[in-house]
Parts: sequence; structure tokens; C-alpha cells
Amino acid sequence: METLLEQQRRYHEERERLTDAMTKEMLHPAKPGREQINSDHRLRQLLDRYEEGTSELKELYEDKDGLRKEEVQALSGPNEFAEFYSRLKGLRDFHKKHPNEISIPMSVEFDELAKARENPADEAQNMADFADEEGYGKYLDLHECYEKYINLKGIEKIDYLTYMSTFDQLFEIPKDKKNAAYKDYLLFMLEYLEDYTQRVRPLLDINDEMDNVRLEFEAQWIDGNFPGWPKEATGALAHTGAHLDLSAFSSWEELASLGLDRLKSALMALGVKCGGTLEERAIRLFSTKGKNLEDLDPALFAKSKPGRAGKSRDTERQREIANLEGQVYRFAEVLGEQRSSTRDNVQRKQARTGEEREESDDEQYAESDSDNDDDDVPYNPKNLPLGWDGKPIPYWLYKLHGLNISYTCEICGNFTYKGPKAFQRHFAEWRHAHGMRCLGIPNTAHFANVTLIEDALALWSKIKSTKETDRWKSETEEEYEDTSGNVFNKKTYEDLKRQGLL
Repeated sequence: METLLEQQRRYHEERERLTDAMTKEMLHPAKPGREQINSDHRLRQLLDRYEEGTSELKELYEDKDGLRKEEVQALSGPNEFAEFYSRLKGLRDFHKKHPNEISIPMSVEFDELAKARENPADEAQNMADFADEEGYGKYLDLHECYEKYINLKGIEKIDYLTYMSTFDQLFEIPKDKKNAAYKDYLLFMLEYLEDYTQRVRPLLDINDEMDNVRLEFEAQWIDGNFPGWPKEATGALAHTGAHLDLSAFSSWEELASLGLDRLKSALMALGVKCGGTLEERAIRLFSTKGKNLEDLDPALFAKSKPGRAGKSRDTERQREIANLEGQVYRFAEVLGEQRSSTRDNVQRKQARTGEEREESDDEQYAESDSDNDDDDVPYNPKNLPLGWDGKPIPYWLYKLHGLNISYTCEICGNFTYKGPKAFQRHFAEWRHAHGMRCLGIPNTAHFANVTLIEDALALWSKIKSTKETDRWKSETEEEYEDTSGNVFNKKTYEDLKRQGLL
């Protein structure tokens, strides 16, 4: 059995070897795709093991049970030689009982890690499991999520390619369609996205990302700025979902004309006492006009107060669903590259026959096996984007595509886009669509290339005024004819008729 001091020494050695292995793993050149994913998984395992060893070492140093202190005193006391020979005897007895047992050095395990790092082409070194559709982290497989989406009631049926482009535009779905089945759909999608992210980007701290999402969500929810969930009206009836608008009534007598049953249902929706005569119910209901539930007299409420309880449950349910949507938005941003590749891959597959798809799959596997033939470190001093072969694209191509130019869109919250292609594409994406919706402007072709809020509002005002000018006006454009055959517009004809001149 190891002594406490020997355990400490072993943990220190292990930490040093883990630090050296992580350094070599990070410095080792890895191509994008399979090699990079395997390298990240090895780093994740080394880091977890380092943290676990550090925690164990910390507990040994804290010495809460006092055993380490006793061991140190025994070695440094007046009978240190007796302690030495006692431990030596224990070691000899152990080896007599286990004569053929060999202790494998710790260096052997780290030598195996080095071999895995130096031979990335070996499929046995794969650190994660991916479905065939996912292409070892290249593409997303949202077919099951798509099936759940199209089976939601009241949701427009779309094809898979459109779904890949719009699955994160959840703010476009009406609030009344976001029910329990919709929540189950979000949970199913989040489960897949989280699992896929852990496999593709194991070094990403998902818990930390979700904590940041929750903080941003809380701030937006309180302010009523979360996409797809605007603030509701502040009237008492507006908060409870009652279908009786009191703004159309100026006195309780007008309410009384609705009858006992209608007044009872409106009072029950508020959680207010619903008994009494027709006059008492009308007066009680009219007293809630223009007031919040918190401002009403507590004596008006029924004992169980179902209105408040129902409102609280509905608000909490909506808040939970909106929080799940915020997590989907974040995962969509993290997996933006895989999403774009998946969309392109689906388009290519749809344009091919069955035989061509099989041939393409065979070529894809052959390419993945030959990707590791070139082990040269890519020279990339200007930090250029990587091409299909894992090497930096030429600088002339970088400038040709305008990737050295940045575009900022104020409507998207001053988000920056690299290159004109990404800039033009963003006008049809969810971020810009949501920004236009917040401004109350339809995201039509009239507003192409408009990035400033002031310009968009001015253009929308001009379009509305133009439409107002072109609108057909009956008073000036509708024609009337008198008995003599004289033609007048509507306004002139009515004026002459009132004066008795016709």
C-alpha cells in the first residue's frame, strides 16, 4: 500500500507529465476536421485528469484526518531508522506474496498518447462517435428534430432544406402555438445540439455558455426585449387573457346589457368574485377597468384567487419556453460553420441520383483517409481562412472575395460581417429579420443594403406616404352624373345636392 507521501509524489509526477502532454498536444499541428476533433478530445481528457489529480493532491495537503502529519513525524523522529527498516520489511513481504506482479511505469501510458498523436490517420484513434450523416463532425443531423417540428399543430409545413435555414428563427412562431408539444420539441433539439457540441468542441465549456445565456435572457425578459416575446399590455384583463375589452364600455349600465353569464365568465377570468345580481356583477367588473391586478381591492378576489395563480403559471411557462429558445439561439451561433456546411451538403445531395450519392460517399471516405498524408505545418502569418484542403487560401483570393473588408449593421445590433458575401447573406438571416421586426418594418426587398436604423425608418415613412398618395380616394376620384349629363366628383355632387342645385 502506498504511503501518503508516496501518493503526493505520484500526483506531482502525474501533473507534470499531464502538463507536458497537453503542451505537446497543443503545439502539434492538426488539420481541421477529424484530426482537430480527436486532438481536442485528448486535450479534454488530459485536462479533466489534471483537475482530478489536483483536487486529490489538495486534500492530501490539507490533511484533515492528521495522517500525513503523523507520517512525517514518524520519519523525522528519533526512531527514523526503525521506521525505515519497518517499511523495507513491508515491501519485501509484499513482493514475496506477489512475486510475478510487475508495476507498469507511468511513462508507458503517456508514450501511448504520443503514438496516438503522431498517427492521426489510424481510425482506431478516433475519440468520438458520429453518425454517418454527421460526417465525423462536418454536418448536423437534424432529421429527427425536423420530424418533430413538422408534426407540431398549426406550424407551416416546410422541407428539410428550408428547415436547416430557419430552425433558429423561433421568434417567427406565434406565441399561441408555443404549447407543451412545442416545449418538448425544444428540449429534444437542445439535447441533440448539446450532445453534438460536446463531441465536436469538447474544450468548450457548455455550462459556462448556458450561464451567460441565462444572464442575457433574464435582462432581456425583464425589459420585454427578448425576440418573439414582447411585453404585454398592463391592464388587468389583458394580463389574464379575458376576452372582454372594457375600453369599449363607458358605464356599468352598458356592461349589464351583456347578461349574467357573460359577466360571470369575465369575473372568473380575473379571479374576482362572480356572484350577486346583474347590477352587482356589472359594477364589480367595471371597477377593474384600467387597473392592474395588484391595484385591485383584495376584498374583490375570490378566496382561491384562480386568476392570479393562473397568470403566474402561464408567465412561468412562457418564461421557461423563452429561456429554451435563447439556448437554441446560442447553439445555432456556436455551430454556424457546421450548419452552413450541412445546408450545402443537402443541396448537393438533392441534385444527385442514388448512384451518384453512393459514389460521393465512397470518395468522401477515401479523401478522409488521405487527408493525413501531408503533415506539414501550414504557414499562415496573415491569419487567412483555411480552404477545403486545410491550408490557407491565397491572399489574392482573400482580397478578391473582400474578406479583408468588414461591414457593420446597426439594425443587427452593430454586428460585424466579414466580406460582401456574408454581408449580403445576413439580410435574409434571423438576426436582421428580428431587428427589422423590432423596428416595425417588413423585411422586404425595398430595404436591401440598408443598415442604419435612421435610414430604414425614413425609407419606411417614405414608402407609406407614397402608398397613401397612390391610394384611391373616393371623394375626389369617384364620378357622379346629374340628369343633364354633367359629371362631378363625389364631394362636389353631394354639396350641390344639399344646396338643391341639382
